[in-house]
Amino acid sequence: MYGPPSPPHPLTHPPAYPSTPHTMPQYIYLHGFASSPQFAKAQAMKARFATLGIPLLIPDLNQGDFAHLTLSRQIEQVSALILSQSEPTGLIGSSLGGLTAAWVAQQPAITDRIENLVLLAPAFGFLKQWLPRLGPEALNTWRTEGTLSVYHYTEQRQIPLHYGFITDAQGYDDNALNAEIPTLILHGTSDETISIEASRAYAAARPWTKLIELPSDHALVDVEEDIWQHTQEFLGLGQL
Repeated sequence: MYGPPSPPHPLTHPPAYPSTPHTMPQYIYLHGFASSPQFAKAQAMKARFATLGIPLLIPDLNQGDFAHLTLSRQIEQVSALILSQSEPTGLIGSSLGGLTAAWVAQQPAITDRIENLVLLAPAFGFLKQWLPRLGPEALNTWRTEGTLSVYHYTEQRQIPLHYGFITDAQGYDDNALNAEIPTLILHGTSDETISIEASRAYAAARPWTKLIELPSDHALVDVEEDIWQHTQEFLGLGQL
């Protein structure tokens, strides 16, 4: 069963970063909400890794059933993928994928397997930001009717998303994210989807986290070069 776990035993000293693994880690990229492995940001990151001869796994978090998507389902899917491999893992996540990466790393069976986290505009506190914009009337309709029509960017069509997405997400409190794993956050200062204040608050409370603010919005498409340079340096990929 996947959900907010008990806090891990605190480390006396947070680990330094970038880490220097004894075994070359596998790298996994988690795409965002209503996106897919084929989305431009995911493919751009995969191409960057390919130039170094490093594979980048990009699981499809839709699982062919976006309508029943939940944060718990994503955590379970990615955790199973990590547990199926013997290598340590570097997790990269975008938006909801970034939030998922943080929660995957928090799972007791997974924490020791994660070398580092790179979070691109992670969706911390997304219910507090998204639901008010949705409005009480639409939220009530979603609750009573059971689904909300959501535009899926990769499939380029509206898909009904079940209200279980909300009730599941309400069971997660970002304040419980305290696994001391070297973390890099890249967030746009003009992000109107997930305010940069969420990442600022997250990093301020976790000294093992480094936040880099970029002059961009939530998509971060116009700072792809910057994202790669910071990611490569943080992960020490040039040293492999």
